[in-house]
Amino acid sequence: MTPSRRPGARPRRGIYLLPNLLTSVGLFAGFYAIVVAARGDFAAASVAVFVSIITDGLDGRIARLTNSQSDFGAEYDSLADMVAFGVAPALVMYHWALADLGKPGWLFAFLYTAGAALRLARFNVQGSATSKAYFQGLPSPSAAGLMVTLVWLGHSYAFGMDVRAIAAVLVTMLAAALMVSALRYHSFKEIDLRQTVPFMVIVLIVLALAVLFTDPPLVLFGGFLLYALSGPLVTLHLIRERRRRRQRG
Repeated sequence: MTPSRRPGARPRRGIYLLPNLLTSVGLFAGFYAIVVAARGDFAAASVAVFVSIITDGLDGRIARLTNSQSDFGAEYDSLADMVAFGVAPALVMYHWALADLGKPGWLFAFLYTAGAALRLARFNVQGSATSKAYFQGLPSPSAAGLMVTLVWLGHSYAFGMDVRAIAAVLVTMLAAALMVSALRYHSFKEIDLRQTVPFMVIVLIVLALAVLFTDPPLVLFGGFLLYALSGPLVTLHLIRERRRRRQRG
């Protein structure tokens, strides 16, 4: 997510090209996912949402590295996120399975979209007031990843109608609830890509990529599901640490 400019900084005319170009690519990919999902191309729709996830992770970092943060970039990024991570995953899931449920189906899809909107609004309001090490609630890109990897997995393995409907409802409601929850999630913002790393880290990355390409939808769904379920564990750990500090104090 693209950060806003520093407090007290002098407003500049025009907009920065590179970070906002990446945001535009993410916005287009989210819109494209909606279009292709409507015609039943769920693999392409899932990949399109992943493009949005990647560009969302890059635009903020590039804005910080190039000192091109701006209020415009922050607002544009938030609106693009709403399309790519709020509307697109809900409609992809709806076309894949929830439409078969009738009115409850579009209601479930709407609840996910509303959860994403509330999550993004809370993030924008809180700004830098919260710890950078943790997110409050499941980040909307991770929720979107969880949604579309289930669709991709179910489409690849040809889930039956009953299995598809049950899995779609459970994952949609889980993602929506976790986004608006107070659970803490690691942000991984402390990772500095400019620092040197041990050789074994590169080896592990290569192995992870090899595992990923054996079955992308299954591996990605497992990864997003584990991250979504890590919130309660991380929150419980932070509560225990707080109690220990109080006891020591």
